[in-house]
Amino acid sequence: MKKSNSLLAALTAAALLPVPLPANAASAPVPNPVISRNCPAYSGSNPATAAAGNDEHYFSFWNAQCPDYLAYDLSGVPEENRRVIDAVWYCTSAYDTIGMYINRNQEPSDYTIEINAAPGGTYPESGWEIVATVEDNTLASRQHVVEFEGYNWIRISVTQADDRDGATAMLNFDIHDVSDGVDDSWLFLGDSITAGGMNNCYGTGFATYVNRLDDRYFPIQENGGIGGITSTDGKENIDRWLSTFPGRFVSIAYGTNDAWGNQSGPQNYYENTVYMIEAVLALGKTPVLPKIPHAEEPGVADYLDSYNEMIDRIYEEYPQVVQGPDFSTILAEHTEYLSSDGVHPNSEGYEEMRRIWAETMFERVYQNEAPAKGLRGDVNEDGKFDLTDLVTMQKYLLGQGTIRNFSNADLTGDGQADVFDLSLMKRELLQ
Repeated sequence: MKKSNSLLAALTAAALLPVPLPANAASAPVPNPVISRNCPAYSGSNPATAAAGNDEHYFSFWNAQCPDYLAYDLSGVPEENRRVIDAVWYCTSAYDTIGMYINRNQEPSDYTIEINAAPGGTYPESGWEIVATVEDNTLASRQHVVEFEGYNWIRISVTQADDRDGATAMLNFDIHDVSDGVDDSWLFLGDSITAGGMNNCYGTGFATYVNRLDDRYFPIQENGGIGGITSTDGKENIDRWLSTFPGRFVSIAYGTNDAWGNQSGPQNYYENTVYMIEAVLALGKTPVLPKIPHAEEPGVADYLDSYNEMIDRIYEEYPQVVQGPDFSTILAEHTEYLSSDGVHPNSEGYEEMRRIWAETMFERVYQNEAPAKGLRGDVNEDGKFDLTDLVTMQKYLLGQGTIRNFSNADLTGDGQADVFDLSLMKRELLQ
């Protein structure tokens, strides 16, 4: 018994230092299709807008005075497509409350994610189980990965919006199948150009464009754009942003404000961007880096070449980085997509940015050959999932051995091999 307790303590300590899975920037993501589209939706005080929370139109929203809830009946979704789900909500605020242009627009600040095993068809008044509690949220979107096997209902219950009692919350709420891992999930970090270019509420979004190219995919897509910020702001906040992001792909698109008047300097921009790329890689995620967009405004244009040279340097030094769209060349050739300030795209330009993002990532990521899918739990790759794998995983977490297949070890789909995966292995083998 004493030996067992020592082992448990050691494994628990190991969980505090999870080992990220090796990043593979070249492999296509496992599809994480949206499964909540137009399923039965319920709300308390404002049921008329519940269906707007999960329809195909991201310019329409569920909205209600807090406290209130938005609930979905997922019983009509095949059980094999909802063993593990990703519940993601979006609103139209700036991504975070930093910078000069803080904008909170009916943003959920205090809420819970709850699930229910009641049969589908009639909204259950009781039996709800809280699986996530968020307080003092400052972000404009969040994802929550939920073990959903045996359940039929999910809801988001918002108690405060914009940090105020009685305020109105407004959001879209999607549920994705992530039973094989959170893989097709994207966070687009950047400044105001990203905020406008990667908006999924007005115009056609990145996810919809990708879906048109291959209907197996409908990416989870968070718009992390914040007006007026620089790469220094990104460096100072990226660890916090990544701590709430369970997905795989992280685009880092700063530089316009760094270059505007050369306020940052290309070397500082390079160091900040490298810090962010290494933070993404350290978590086993895939960084994506586009070129800084062309500008006609001399205060930006005069310095852009030296900043984009830093991006070329990063491409050479970090082959794990997926090269994003070359908006430096594209907008130089299509200045009609720029607005009157010569820096920000106009509405047609932003729409083109979303389309180009989707087409470029489809070519450089989605069309690549995915690695062969192994047997879940078979960490030693002997073609079986048995107690030998459990022992191998235990030794690995204690630093006493290796595992041959990290993907097979990641049973939770969080991009890490840790004690939580070991716990699932024990449950599946010993039940």
